[in-house]
Formats: sequence, C-alpha cells, structure tokens
Amino acid sequence: MAFVKISEQDSLYNDLEKKSVLEILTEINQEDHKVADAVKKTIPQVEKLVTGIVSRMKKGGRLFYMGAGTSGRLGVLDASEIPPTFGMDPGWIIGIIAGGDTALRNAVENAEDDTEQGWKDLLEYNINEKDTVVGIAASGTTPYVIGALKAARAHGCLTGAITSNPDAPISEAAEIAMEMVVGPEYVTGSSRMKSGTGQKMICNMISTSVMIKMGRVKGNKMVNMQLTNKKLVDRGTRMVVDELGLDYESAKRLLLLHGSVKKACDAYRAADDDKL
Repeated sequence: MAFVKISEQDSLYNDLEKKSVLEILTEINQEDHKVADAVKKTIPQVEKLVTGIVSRMKKGGRLFYMGAGTSGRLGVLDASEIPPTFGMDPGWIIGIIAGGDTALRNAVENAEDDTEQGWKDLLEYNINEKDTVVGIAASGTTPYVIGALKAARAHGCLTGAITSNPDAPISEAAEIAMEMVVGPEYVTGSSRMKSGTGQKMICNMISTSVMIKMGRVKGNKMVNMQLTNKKLVDRGTRMVVDELGLDYESAKRLLLLHGSVKKACDAYRAADDDKL
C-alpha cells in the first residue's frame, strides 16, 4: 500500500480566520473527540509493547522515547514525570529529543534530518539489548527517529513506533507499530494538535501500565511518589491514614520519617510484626 500522510492532508474546515472564537473552539473540540477512538485501536499493539518492556525492565532494561519537535517534547515530558509520580530513578525511562535540551524550547535547525545522530545519542546511555526504544513521529518519516530505531533493532533492542499515518516508514523500522490515525489536523499539518494529543495518550498508557506492573502502584495509589511539596505530603499522609488507620499527625510523622507511603506502611507493619 502506498504511503500517504493523512496527518498533512487539508483540514476539513476552511476560512478559519473568518470564524468566531466559539466556532473555532467548537470545531477543534469536535476534532479532538476523534483522538480517543483512534488511540483505542492501537491497544493490542500497546499491550504487546508494554509486556515486552516490563519483561526487559525486570532484567535491568530501560525505556527510551525518541522524537523531534513536538513529538520529542512529549516523550521528554512523559519520562520526566516518572520519578515524581512513581519514585523511580530518572534513568529508567528516558526522553531524547533531536537537538538536545535546547530543542525543548527552541527549534534546532536540521536536527531531525540526521539519520545517524539518534543512534549516537542512544550510545551515550550505553544502550544494550535489554532496552526498549520507542520512536515518536506524527508524520512517520523523521530521519532522526527512523535511523535510531533501525540501529536499535539491529542491536537487539525492542522497538516501537507511535505515528499518525498508516504504513509509515517509522512503522517499518520498528518491531511494534502503533498507528493512531486521527485524520487531518484542524490547522492543516499542525501535528501538535490531534496527533500530539494522541501521542501523549499513548505515552501515558505505556509508562503508567509499565509502572503498575513494576510494582510502583498499590491499589490505585501512587505509593512511591516523591514528597516534593506540601500538597503531596498531605496526599501521602492521607494515604497512610487510609492504609493504617492512624491519626493524621502520626501518619504524617511516619511518612516524613520514611520518605514514601510504601516505605512508611512497610516499616509500620514490620514494627508490629516484631512485637508479636
């Protein structure tokens, strides 16, 4: 089947500058409703990828997100939220963007066009066959990402691809392709919109399910979250109250002493066992 960039086809809407603000917002929202259904169709592929990531991560493997522009920023965003949310070392899930950290805020000219730089960037992390590399590219044609995926796959890494176009080159480069076809963007070609939303949803699904299967969640609680502000200390304290039945102040002292909900609860139960 010939490759067609659906994500860059003409918008279903026209004369946008002549519309009222309400019309613009309503139409954008109408398009956004299509994203969840498109993502839903990728669940079998996401399941396969997550299962592989967990298996490798239990052996010391890591997850790398790779992308350029918006796609790269979304990968970095998802990776950066893992330590505070799940208490994992930042070295477990890593986001890499073409052009480096400068590209998080500014466009870096031609950074995405280098087919070899992606693999060079991965080598700085001593990438190995236990690791997983997920390339993110709405167009499905980003040379930086495709080159990295091909090299990673050749070196025994598990590889996945997130794209908005069916039968994209990035899909061919990866072992597992997640093609969430959201259709043309409201502003023609502006893949930061529906494509970006879908990418974020899939990254959320991947990292959250991996962290759950790695034991970083208990029940439905973030029991390993970092206590980096008063709001999170309060949230953690209430978790300890619910889990152990302590009064609020006792729970807070226990939490701050041990640094996480899980450690606090484990220590309390261990102390009780010692008394038996």
